[in-house]
Amino acid sequence: MALLTLMVGLPGSGKTTRAKALAAETGALRLTPDEWQTRLFADDMHHPDHDLRHNTVEAIMWDVAAHILAGGGDVILDFGFWSRAERVDFAQRARALGADCRVQFDHIPLEELERRIAGRNEGAEGGHFVIPVTTLREWAKLFEAPDAAELAGNFSPPAPSSSDSH
Repeated sequence: MALLTLMVGLPGSGKTTRAKALAAETGALRLTPDEWQTRLFADDMHHPDHDLRHNTVEAIMWDVAAHILAGGGDVILDFGFWSRAERVDFAQRARALGADCRVQFDHIPLEELERRIAGRNEGAEGGHFVIPVTTLREWAKLFEAPDAAELAGNFSPPAPSSSDSH
């Protein structure tokens, strides 16, 4: 059965490094939006169209991934998947294509992420955006780490919060 692997984590958490190793080990197709986006638009992190461009790249990547999964191939999506709802959505998409889904996630403390991002910013290698550490701190407030159920492959929609009910 085809397998969709979701690389989960904030910038600097090692997702792309792990995704590359996993792709080499398994032969899965690896799709990393930042590599495509920086090749197309350079470091457009502060461009007004950055988010639109990023979303478009991810949508195209999903189209490619869905084609591969439907044909029985394995795919690694290196999107970050910061929210449980997004991970559930992609797990459901995979299942609709007859594929399994799993999460790859390593908890990295914020202080270590900050250190890695600061170092990466200094080198500003191709395939990476320069991310201010203050931006990383704001993003960390939005990130929802996967729980044990998700890590075990059990993707259920998030429970509605009390603010969702009327």
